[in-house]
Amino acid sequence: MFERIEGLVCWKCGASLAALSLPLRRQDECKACGADLHVCRLCEFYDTAVAKSCREPVAEEVKDKTRANFCDYFRPRPDAFHAESGEADRAKSDLEALFGGPSGDAAGQDAGDDARGRLEELFGGKAKP
Repeated sequence: MFERIEGLVCWKCGASLAALSLPLRRQDECKACGADLHVCRLCEFYDTAVAKSCREPVAEEVKDKTRANFCDYFRPRPDAFHAESGEADRAKSDLEALFGGPSGDAAGQDAGDDARGRLEELFGGKAKP
């Protein structure tokens, strides 16, 4: 009756869930990060390419795909965790370098002043604030 899925990991942090027995209960949480586990993001039917992000045609829609739910069609899948590729982090750091980060820190102010100076050079005159 109780089984284990080889390689089952948390959808959010990638920690092993080997200690848990299946079926997962609605209240089960990841011991490493505290994320709910009976969630759409850990289900084999979860697919953002289809309507309502679920390939199960008769399942009721679940709005929050990262919170515990009561779906009877839930089946955990071992490949639910996807580490960030680094592209988003790289893009964010590029934007922060260009615009000075989220808080407008001093380095960002210097970058903004430098950009304004280049703009003035380009258009020959004072740029309006």
